[in-house]
Amino acid sequence: MTTTYEQGKQHEPIALTDALGSFDALWSPRIVTRVNDYDVRVAKVAGEHVWHVHEDTDEFFQVLDGELTIALREGGVERSVVLATGSVYVVPRGIWHKPSAADGASILLFEPTGTSTVGDRHDPVPSHVDATTGHML
Repeated sequence: MTTTYEQGKQHEPIALTDALGSFDALWSPRIVTRVNDYDVRVAKVAGEHVWHVHEDTDEFFQVLDGELTIALREGGVERSVVLATGSVYVVPRGIWHKPSAADGASILLFEPTGTSTVGDRHDPVPSHVDATTGHML
């Protein structure tokens, strides 16, 4: 049996496959646990997210399954990084980015508690993207 983060304490190990199997919503991260002041979130993703920026925090991505592309805008130049299963990448604070997964992916994120999934500034948020600070499992 797995349990989630409860009242500041994690009581049992958490199987990420079980956590991911507990919901179907895309681009709607679930908070698995917390480490100090950071949420450990998992999400299922497919299609495109939204261009956004986190002004004051980096954003850590790990691909658990599938492939994730992160488009980046830096200094007027646009480029993309492609993350295969098992890959990690950190988007530095202040960098506009847009994650996407053509064939779908499962990802793990580390972000300060309360960080919005659409950043501090963003393009219009499409209906398939959940603008949230994460949902508890």
